[in-house]
Amino acid sequence: MSEEHAPRPEEDRREFAEETESLWRVTFAPALWALHFLACYGLVSLACARGLFPIGATRAGLVGLTLLVLAGIAWLGWRGFRQWDVHSTGRRANPGGHAEDRHQFLGHAAFLLAIISFIGVIFVSLPLIMLEGCR
Repeated sequence: MSEEHAPRPEEDRREFAEETESLWRVTFAPALWALHFLACYGLVSLACARGLFPIGATRAGLVGLTLLVLAGIAWLGWRGFRQWDVHSTGRRANPGGHAEDRHQFLGHAAFLLAIISFIGVIFVSLPLIMLEGCR
């Protein structure tokens, strides 16, 4: 059983910076989903209830926004999948408490949250596509 070497200060700082970035990346996909939800329902309510925007232009803009958000979430999911690194390790679960196992777990969590957020954005966008206008 090999013992891990004690990290040097610069190594420790680099690892901490990577983990901090990974923690932020876990939150980005759900945050994009939430912002998309607010934009969709807020703009459509302003277009329908207040008549501030034409509903056709609002729907077209929101469909474009939806495509951008889906692309961003897909990119975040891909980065999380690469960080998870299931192909090179061959392990779907990392039972150990090593730094690399934690790093891969954060990638796994980011990947799964990106999948959930992608599906959520699609469901939020369905009324934009399926409904004609304000009723």
